[in-house]
Amino acid sequence: MPNLGKSFKALADGTRRRILELLKDGDLNAGSIADHFKMSKPSISHHLGILKDASLVTERREGQNIIYTLVPENIHECWIGYLAKLMIKCEPAAPKTPAPVDPNAKTV
Repeated sequence: MPNLGKSFKALADGTRRRILELLKDGDLNAGSIADHFKMSKPSISHHLGILKDASLVTERREGQNIIYTLVPENIHECWIGYLAKLMIKCEPAAPKTPAPVDPNAKTV
């Protein structure tokens, strides 16, 4: 399971969430990712490094390009793992029974 602290830190930033959304549609190189933002390529590389460190993306080299790939199973494990920690075992509440109706009561 991915480190929850690193994963949630990575997901806390809007730029990194947008990068994940871009990668949802397929692998991209760093330059293609950077084209979607108004920030420097070193800044995008920093964000990609945080996502990689959180195991939310992987990278591979193809010639001079570094290609980034989303790791959806780690995103899923992150959310499911966290939600499982929040679950509380409890008995379901008993259904409420309606109060008996008095047939002699006046209706307004």
